Amino acid sequence: MTIKAAISLIICALFSLSAVTVQAKKQELPEVTADGLHRVPDSKMAIVYAEPGADLGPYNRINLLQAYVAFKKNWERNQRSGSVQPLRINSKEMERIKDSLSAEFHEVFKKALVDAGYELTEENGDDVMIVRPAIINLDVNAPDVMTAGRSTTFASSAGEMTLYIELYDSVSGDIIAKALDRRMDRNSGFYTWTNSVTNRAAAQRILKGWATILVAALDEAKAYDADADAGDDS
Repeated sequence: MTIKAAISLIICALFSLSAVTVQAKKQELPEVTADGLHRVPDSKMAIVYAEPGADLGPYNRINLLQAYVAFKKNWERNQRSGSVQPLRINSKEMERIKDSLSAEFHEVFKKALVDAGYELTEENGDDVMIVRPAIINLDVNAPDVMTAGRSTTFASSAGEMTLYIELYDSVSGDIIAKALDRRMDRNSGFYTWTNSVTNRAAAQRILKGWATILVAALDEAKAYDADADAGDDS
């Protein structure tokens, strides 16, 4: 089974529910998943599950895997039917968009982690946490298609995407936490010209928000451990 196929199965079986969306009501979510993770209420992401007593404090190095990217169901068909230029979207363009977003994800998260003092590595170790991300339900309202004769496109929002992320201990392979969060680009309320530059800026805003949440969680865990150690020494 390929990596992409495996991730697709994980996403489809997300949280061991037959149908889970970011808009799911809290009472519809299980308190404990099949893999023993407990739901974390009042988190900064829509849905978060974590191992009871999990401590992110010991992790100083991060193995950030490449982000898998998948478009929203029927996105290509909807773009074709709703476009003034029929069939403007093809598989090559879709792969280009997915590859670009995956690369952008890695750069944004890498910068946020390194700037916060964390080291990126591909090694395993007691202080290494594996981060496995996926961008699903990607919905680009007005993709900038790299073809001859393209026309100017206007939209009130660049679109939306959903992050599904898993955190693992690199030595044991045990899953520490997983989360799901949907973000939409800010709606300006009026139509503006969209292109690869504006779409990238919109993606960066969303990705930076998620990266900030991850770094904050790591920093908070380290601060908690430091306070606990100080209390033990007193």
